Formats: sequence, C-alpha cells, structure tokens
Amino acid sequence: MSTTSILMTVLGIVIFAFGLLFSIAWHELGHLSTAKLFGIRVPQYMVGFGPTIWSRRKGDTEYGIKAIPAGGYIRMIGMFPPGPDGRLEARSTSPWRGMIEDARSAAFEELRPGDETRLFYTRKPWKRVIVMFAGPFMNLVLAVAIFLGVAMSFGFQTQTTEVAGVQQCVIAQSENRDSCESSDPVSPAKAAGLREGDEIVAFDGRRIDDWATLSDRIRQTTGPATLTVLRDGREVTLDAVLKKNAVAKKDADGEVIPDEYVVAGYLGFAAKTEIIPLSFGDSVVRMGDMIEDGVDSIIALPSKIPDLWSAAFGDGERADDSPVGVVGAARIGGEVMNLDVPAQNQIAMMLFLLAGFNLSLFLFNMLPLLPLDGGHIAGALWEALRRNVARVFRRPDPGPFDVAKLMPVAYVVAGIFICFTLLVLVADIVNPVKIT
Repeated sequence: MSTTSILMTVLGIVIFAFGLLFSIAWHELGHLSTAKLFGIRVPQYMVGFGPTIWSRRKGDTEYGIKAIPAGGYIRMIGMFPPGPDGRLEARSTSPWRGMIEDARSAAFEELRPGDETRLFYTRKPWKRVIVMFAGPFMNLVLAVAIFLGVAMSFGFQTQTTEVAGVQQCVIAQSENRDSCESSDPVSPAKAAGLREGDEIVAFDGRRIDDWATLSDRIRQTTGPATLTVLRDGREVTLDAVLKKNAVAKKDADGEVIPDEYVVAGYLGFAAKTEIIPLSFGDSVVRMGDMIEDGVDSIIALPSKIPDLWSAAFGDGERADDSPVGVVGAARIGGEVMNLDVPAQNQIAMMLFLLAGFNLSLFLFNMLPLLPLDGGHIAGALWEALRRNVARVFRRPDPGPFDVAKLMPVAYVVAGIFICFTLLVLVADIVNPVKIT
C-alpha cells in the first residue's frame, strides 16, 4: 500500500470517527435537553467511555469527553424509585437482589437537598417517554436530514433509458457467459438497428420516462414492437421482434434477486447508469425503503450469528449484508477515501455511511429491552397503563413501576449484546466487509 493510500485510509477513518462522536453527542443532547426541560437534574453529560480526557462544569452538569469513543451517556438522578419501604434497601446476599439494589443505589448518587422534586422517576410517564425517546429520535432526525440532503443534491446511481451497449446475440442470463456461439440467435436490439447512445423515449407508441417502466414493458412483450429513440437530436422509430429469454427475476420493489430467473420478453441492450438527484417525494420513498431494510436487518441479526462466527473463526466468507461494528464501519470509511472516484462521490458515500449509522442507532435503541432507551420507554408506558386501568376500576394507584426489578434481565441482555459486539469486532478485524 502506497503512502498516499495509507494517508487516505487514515483520513477516512478520522472523518468517520468525528462523525461517530458527533452522532453520539447529538443523541445524548436529545436526552439532556428534554431532561432539563422537565426539571430533572443531570449531573453528567459524557461522550465516550473510560477515563475522562476533558470536562467542564456548567450549572448542575459536568460536560466532558472520555477516551473510548464507543458510546456516551447522561446521568440523571432518580432513574429508579426507592424500594417498597421508601428508602434505599439494605444490601442483599442474593445476587439478583443485589443487581436491583446496585441499580437503585446508582440512581440516587449525588442526591442533594432539594433534589426530591428533580428525580426522573417522579415525572409523569409521558414526560419520561419523551426524555428516553429524544435520544434515538435525534439520530433519526440526523439520518433523515443527511439522506434527504444528499439524495436531492447529489443523487443515486440510476439506470436510464439511454443505451450503453447492444448485445450481439440472445444468451440466457442464467448461463453467465458473454461470448456468442454460432447457435445463438441475433439479439432483437441488434436486428432492429439499436445503437449505443440512443435514448429510448417511447415503446410501442407509449412515452417512456424511466428505466423501471421501460424494463417492465420489455419483459411483458414478446413478438413485434416499435421503439422510438432519440438519435442525433431527432426521433427515429425502429421495428423490433422481442424474444423470450431467461432473465433475472425482480422483487416487488424492482430490485434484481440474485441467482433467480424468469422467462420474459427480451430486447438485448445494456442501460446507461448515471448519478441523478432525486425529487423530494422520491427521496422520501427511498428513505422509507432504507428504514424498512434497517428494520429487517435488526430482526435478522440472530440469524447472522452462525455466518459471523464462521467468518471470524473459520474459513467462511463475509457476506455483503453482514453486520458491521464501529471498527468495520471505520474501515469502510477508509476504503471510500481510496476509491478512484471524484471527491464529491466520496463525500456523498461518507455521508450515506453516517446516515446509515444513525439510522441503526435509532432502530437499535428502540428495542423494548433494558438497558436500551426502548426498555425505559416500555417501562413508562406500562406504568401509565397500570395507573389508567386502576383509575378506570377505581382501584388504588399502584405507584411508579419499579424498572430496577428488571435489571437482572438487563444484565443478561447487556451480556448478549457485548458478546455479539465482540464477535462482530473480531470479524471486522480478521475478515472485514469490503466495498471494493
């Protein structure tokens, strides 16, 4: 690897690291701002974990940066209510009970006179939901803003109706060969006189504006058809006879399904691809698809573990859709800066990488599991439901839901997450996902 390549790789990693730190700080700012809005005292706002490398106190809160940029946190007093007797309970010899009491004790650290009215658990459930949701929501806002901004100003690589090349013969795509054989019939596009550079503007007399529509109409047609092409500034009509052929199967969104084929109409040309900015509406649709894919990826995480293990400790290949961690994403950032593409393409790819990271933070944190934000949201919603049910049936108020009682489960969940994170880390180091 040349010195320039090394420098560009380091630059990509540094850019991603700053983007990561900003995303974490932005997330915690959501928690901090809403907590202060509702009068909850926040002793600490920290970006990173481990030893503190810089901090400054302003008002009630210490703001700082820690050495390991792998997360962040704010510390609010009174995250959990006191025990049944109204006081912090004595230390128990039961390990499960001890976990609960440790969590409860930590929630009351730095309690000062007058803080009785500034405890997190004393706020109404809807306010606690807002405080816990605000962090992930900030990541969603950042992801949407970056995605829409880049999609509308830069765009995506998109197939157009311009002809990039004409196939010489009809070859089933399932055969995976490029050269023609004597038994192969001439492709309909070549027989019709279609040329590289032609722009197809109509098919069978119906105007065409995009590749997806043209592709669908070609697939639905066998036999005679007319093509209207824009050639050298004027429209020319060509007569073609489309043939049946085994072509790649598409899903409901028009995306090609790997290694699956269907018999459909075939013309025989390659469409030119260009980077085209999207309209606001199309950008929103693409963002929706991105969120849907993100949800599917979160759901599919458990099924990825065997392949990850094989890629990390065996001779298995690392799949393109394999989960990546911070290290893997940073390596991808380094690769982006080494691509032989214009600088604006590199910037767009880095921004998309950051948008995807923020979307993942939002979706992951919304899982209704402690210690994630979604777990605290679920606890507040359950408390609201219990109190409303009690009010309807005129029963005594059950009081705050003691989320601390779920801490043993939270430790198990955290342990699973840590093991998964370490597995991804090993795979990112020994068998990384590569975009090249």
